[in-house]
Amino acid sequence: MKKLYDSEQSGRSMVEMLGVLAIIGVLSVGGIAGYSKAMAKYKTNQTLDQLSMLITNIRTLYATQSSFAGLDNANAIAFGVVSSDMIKKTTTGSGTSAVTSEDLKNPFNGEVTIKVDGTDPAMFTVAYGGLDKSACITIATTDWGGSAASGLVSIEIEGGTVHSWTAGTLPVSLVDAAGECEENDNTITWKYN
Repeated sequence: MKKLYDSEQSGRSMVEMLGVLAIIGVLSVGGIAGYSKAMAKYKTNQTLDQLSMLITNIRTLYATQSSFAGLDNANAIAFGVVSSDMIKKTTTGSGTSAVTSEDLKNPFNGEVTIKVDGTDPAMFTVAYGGLDKSACITIATTDWGGSAASGLVSIEIEGGTVHSWTAGTLPVSLVDAAGECEENDNTITWKYN
């Protein structure tokens, strides 16, 4: 005769399933934390690459000029000195009244401002906003050139000291950057000639 019910159960117990779920949860949290750190590092590296390319392109474009007259975001886009991934188009309105504007954004989705220096047209500034503290410190302390011959005149972390070769405060030290970078929404401005 065939047994309809087996007194021994097969399968997994509730305790075993809860253990498996706990292990999956711990691994998921670790994976998310690792992914967040990797994305922050990627954005910082992308920002450094963009900045280096942007400054090189501007200095090359204006190499035969006596000043950076006319340099601003719109002209930088028109002259092709910014990478396409920096250009963010915004359309307002619809139909025939739609207006599309172009702004420059960095990988942290902060504003990028390119302009002629207000005190000397033979210099220009590039400002990157929306940087978190970690990115601000890393970017500000990057080697932007070993001397004034690199074209770098100064670096200013919003609300902090203007670091320059003449003041002897370039390159920016880790201690200075850590003290000047806020938790969120930092702006760094580079001045070049």
